[in-house]
Amino acid sequence: MHDQSIDERIEWLFALAQRHSAQFVSPEAYLARERYLANHPTAIMVLKCMDGRINIPVATNTPPGIIQPFRNLGGMFNLGWPYLGEVLADHVQEKVAVGRRVLVLITYHFSRGSESRGCAGFGFDTDAAMAHTLEIKRQVEATFGSDHGTVYPIVCGFETDDDALVLHGSNGATLNVAELGESERGTLLQRLEALFPEMPGQMRCDLLPLIEGNMDRIAEVRTAGRTLDIEHREWMICVGRGFDFLHMPNLALIIGPYSPDLADPIRKAAGIIESNMRAGRIPDDGFLLLASAPYRDIGVDRARAQLKSRFLSQFAAEVIREEFPELAGKMRVRTAVLNWPSRTLERLEDADAD
Repeated sequence: MHDQSIDERIEWLFALAQRHSAQFVSPEAYLARERYLANHPTAIMVLKCMDGRINIPVATNTPPGIIQPFRNLGGMFNLGWPYLGEVLADHVQEKVAVGRRVLVLITYHFSRGSESRGCAGFGFDTDAAMAHTLEIKRQVEATFGSDHGTVYPIVCGFETDDDALVLHGSNGATLNVAELGESERGTLLQRLEALFPEMPGQMRCDLLPLIEGNMDRIAEVRTAGRTLDIEHREWMICVGRGFDFLHMPNLALIIGPYSPDLADPIRKAAGIIESNMRAGRIPDDGFLLLASAPYRDIGVDRARAQLKSRFLSQFAAEVIREEFPELAGKMRVRTAVLNWPSRTLERLEDADAD
């Protein structure tokens, strides 16, 4: 797919989004989500990098729609950002209002095999990325409480060669899922209790299937013999929210609309696209800039999403034109809104531009 023309790649992308929506709204998928939530009521949200390799639902074999993602360059967040703080607080309040606790996975990523496959947003400095996640954890505790009775933040490494989670416990210990053997499945709950002794019991039981699913995923990746030397073949920049259907690695650079300085991650993403073209990792005939904003209700909510998505696409396109004029000549712009209940990506034809 990476070697096809830009028009073929864009057509493939929207077909992928359509298939994802059809699967998401199917009776079987709906019932699977309802059954999962009945057994595991803890709400799970994850703060992660825009790197497309970091897909926690896929890495944990969790049904789509269970884990709520928030993405930004390098997994860099600050709860002092006005929009981010508002979105996170609203999400937590919504879950707490129906009696659910919230587990927050704060991630950094690295490669055990090569530093160059690590996080470009932190200049491949894993220690710096980890230090940042610890600061985010402190901010979550300052916002939602440090007793962890309702909101529990966990710093979580993500090793991209195996799609393996590394959980950092409250006592300084870690649990590297890649090092677990099949015979240790029966000890996982006890390990989680030792790692997070103050975590509510139900929350630990709801964290357990993520670890078990990650063990299955690691075995699958190792069996498949993944090629690791294509760490950056991204050919699209996504700005906004609603890109859960992009579950393939090395495909997209996803930028959440959270930072007050939105131009910075856009510039860095454009630099990665330009580097990919120059190195021959992707064709140089074009790249896609896709903006999306989700909505839940028709009428005012959808109209506001349309305005937001149009603004994001225009803003990002202008940044790229000013900073990367040669690259901008190869830019294809698509603008969409996402129907959140059905996960349907709806193109705004009048806003598209090439």
